[in-house]
Parts: sequence; C-alpha cells; structure tokens
Amino acid sequence: MKAVLFVGHGSRLASGNEEVLHFIENMIPAMDERFLVETCFLEFAVPNISKGIDNCVKRGATEVIVIPIILLHAGHSKLHIPAEIEDGKTKYPEVKFTYGQTIGVHHDVLTILTDRLEEAGFDTTAEHAETAILLIGRGGSDADANSDIYKISRLLWEKLNVKWVETAFMGVTDPHVDEGIERCIRLGAKKVVMLPYFLFTGVLMERMEDMLIGYQEHYHDREFILAKYFGYHPTLQNILQERVIEASEGRSSGARDLENYRKHVEEHGHAHHHHHHDHDHHHDHDHDHDHHHDHDHDHDHDGQVVGTSK
Repeated sequence: MKAVLFVGHGSRLASGNEEVLHFIENMIPAMDERFLVETCFLEFAVPNISKGIDNCVKRGATEVIVIPIILLHAGHSKLHIPAEIEDGKTKYPEVKFTYGQTIGVHHDVLTILTDRLEEAGFDTTAEHAETAILLIGRGGSDADANSDIYKISRLLWEKLNVKWVETAFMGVTDPHVDEGIERCIRLGAKKVVMLPYFLFTGVLMERMEDMLIGYQEHYHDREFILAKYFGYHPTLQNILQERVIEASEGRSSGARDLENYRKHVEEHGHAHHHHHHDHDHHHDHDHDHDHHHDHDHDHDHDGQVVGTSK
C-alpha cells in the first residue's frame, strides 16, 4: 500500500500551519483513493517528519512517497528532508521510500501569480506604463533557489504588459524589500504591487502587511498594494498532485536528490534540522533560510497543531 506524506515547512504562526492542513484536506478527494495521505512538518508544528513516517507505516504503508510542500529547491529539500528519509529507511528497511520534488520553477505558478494580481485590482490584460510589480521571496543562502526567483520574475514580466517586475527578499539575502521598493520608485513607478511568493500565511506575511502600511505613510505620492499569497489556489493543488504522480511513476528528480544527499553525508555528515523552539525570543525571519549545516536548536513548541491524515 502506498502512502503520500506531504511535508509542510511549518510556521511559528499557528494559522499558517492550519492553512497547510486544510489545504491537504481539501486536496484529498481529488487524489487517487488508493493512496493513504498524511501531513507533517519540517519544524514548528507536529507531527514532524519522523512521526509522519511512523504514521504512514502504522497504517500499513509499504511505500512512502514524500512530497515537499516547498516552493524552491534549497537546503530543506536538498538536505534536511532527505536526512529524515534516510533515517526512515534505517528504521523501516522493509518499506520503500520515494522522494518527490519541490514545486520549483513551474509555469503553472504564473497562473497563480496573475490571479492574485487580478484579485488585487491589477488588470493583467491592460498596459501599465507607470506600475511596478515587486515579487517578494523569503530569501535564503542557496544561490540556485535565489536565482529561481529572478527567473520567475522574468517569466512574469514576459506574460504581462507592465513596465517593471522587480525582485526582493524578506531576509537572509539581498536585495531586501526596502531596497526593492526604493528601486521601483527610482525607476519611476507611481504604483507598486507587492506580490508575495509565499505558499501560506506566517510571521513574514504579517510583517509584510506592516511594511505596506509603512510605505504608504512614507511615500504619500505613490500607491502601494499588497497582493495575496498562494493559499488555497486550485492550481497549487494541481501542481502538487502532478508531483505525486511523477514520484509514484518513478519520474521525479527526488531519487537524484537522495543520491546527492548520500554523497553530502560522505563528505560532511548528516544534515538534520531539529528546531524545538521556545518562541519568547525574537527572530527576524521565519526560519526558511537554507543553511547547509546541521540545525539542532532546543526550543519549546507553543501552540502546535496536529497533522492531517486521510
């Protein structure tokens, strides 16, 4: 029996974790009914990946298909999730593990982005000579993932009749959102649409809302709009279902990722990502940085939520 184990990143904001769970719940009816479905999180919520694997096996799974609900291929999907899969193989040698790929640079993502622009009042069929779109990513230390954001920005620009599509990040790498906004204004934009490249809500989305208010107060002669994150968009469900089918049919790049991880282990050791946070201290990010070293933080999880199963 095959089980699909969806892996969400996890957020310090409980509502972000709940959105992940509801998203998968809504997706289950459209999936192959022969699949068992479980959901887990990389950090900040329960169950973690190890427990998610346990849940699949307890329900009788002889194959676990691990699908990351992650936008870009970076440290989490290259190192931390493969580390948990390798542990699962050791713990359950009789179970087959198959690894799917991240959402990545997928052309259907452009449909989600243009729909979110339309919802924000941006006519995607019209010419916008004095408007800039600022695509905002989390930011990380993985150069490939950061460059993928720029590729998506370019693809979006090609799709629209807008003067500028610029790129910025919430943290870890540059340019920061403040710099992106300033660049749009220096280029001559009278209106800036802040377009989040985020799956679900979280601490950084809340921070972006505060930033929007700050820009509106600071630049009185400019208009600023914040579009919605991906959320429950049906196209996102289609992309993830595509990733499930690819993995179940042996067409995913995940096998290569696992092999690359094994090579990494030979050179650097395991790359586990353990966060157990007591969130009374302050972070200027939502822990979606992609460092290529072990994360072993001992913190308490407040307000944890429980994973979804079919």
